[in-house]
Amino acid sequence: MSFNPLEHKGIPLDRQVRNWRELDVEPVDPDRSDPYTKCRIITMNGIEVEAIMFSHHFNRVCPDPDIKRQMAEVRYIEQQQQKAVNWLLPGQASVLETTISYEQVAVDLTAWIARMEPDAHLQQAYEFGVLEDFDHLYRYANLYEMIEHRKAEKIVGELTEIMPGRPTVAEHRHPADNVRDPYDKNKAQPLSKLHALTVMSAEQQTMNFYMNVGPMYMEPIARQLYQEIGLIEEEHVTHYESLVDPGETWWERLVNHEYNECYLYHSFMETETDPKVKAIWELHLNMELEHLRLACDLMRRYGGGDPESILAPELPHPVTFEPNKEYLRELLATQIDLTTLGAGYVREAHERFEKMQQELMGGEKPPSERVIDKHREAFGHEYRSETEGPHPVRSLRETAGV
Repeated sequence: MSFNPLEHKGIPLDRQVRNWRELDVEPVDPDRSDPYTKCRIITMNGIEVEAIMFSHHFNRVCPDPDIKRQMAEVRYIEQQQQKAVNWLLPGQASVLETTISYEQVAVDLTAWIARMEPDAHLQQAYEFGVLEDFDHLYRYANLYEMIEHRKAEKIVGELTEIMPGRPTVAEHRHPADNVRDPYDKNKAQPLSKLHALTVMSAEQQTMNFYMNVGPMYMEPIARQLYQEIGLIEEEHVTHYESLVDPGETWWERLVNHEYNECYLYHSFMETETDPKVKAIWELHLNMELEHLRLACDLMRRYGGGDPESILAPELPHPVTFEPNKEYLRELLATQIDLTTLGAGYVREAHERFEKMQQELMGGEKPPSERVIDKHREAFGHEYRSETEGPHPVRSLRETAGV
């Protein structure tokens, strides 16, 4: 059934504050829960964090105290939503186990969005980035077996393959080459705007997560790997945020944020397998319907525009976490050797790329390469989970005895 969030009333804002008992949600079981339930939790945490930080940035440039007060009320509820969502993650899971789930999000969420994206320019941006997150999953999985002596397929449930993507060593580009051309807000489909906001928010949360948890490990190789991949996440956030039209007004951005929250909570409510988590998605959707109504009202009163003119008349097909193995293998076979030059993509290493590589590497192997070497030394092989057969790129297939 079609669902237009603009036609539905949510929970009134003055009834949305939850007490401590209500916020004390029961976390999911790390060993028995659907891996994609954890992916949905991580995604919605990133979406809520983005909504909160956007609201703070808006607050800092808004001169009207009445608007600031209303946004503060909504933002407090968003903070409660973020706490409830993020606290669904199991406390007994290690930082590295949560990291592997973060990378599963990056792989399967971005791949699904790339498959559904109607704009070829945006689709290419997602396809380019997902091959790098795919490689990060492989690097962290090897680190995980080295440090915790467990296999990452237990975390991802064999829903996502684990093998090399675009090698992380080849992902370090000059910052100027991470800026893409934006969509045109007057021509882009509403779905494209939602996709861009979703992927940007998810990558931003991953960047923030690595910025904070990286130094929590004692093992030097772990600290170094988080540092390296954390810098790639900076590249990815720049890559994805530059896709958004900078000409969008603050009001347009506000209603897009609130509409996207409705879209994702509705999507996950429709696809969630855990009844307790599904109830939270439904509750938060009913809160967000009111947040969207208030944002649209502010836009009409102060923004001089009609929110219906920029929003989809009904929610698109639900965002779905599902295996993307065949699609990813096709991308590996056809796009693994891409890099960027300016706003475009090229297959040859160019002068600016090579200069950045020389400056950053200092003549040494980066942590992403050394973690694989160390795994081979410890186990006699590297860790992979290739459920669909050998790697589609012959040069990246593991050689017996290496």
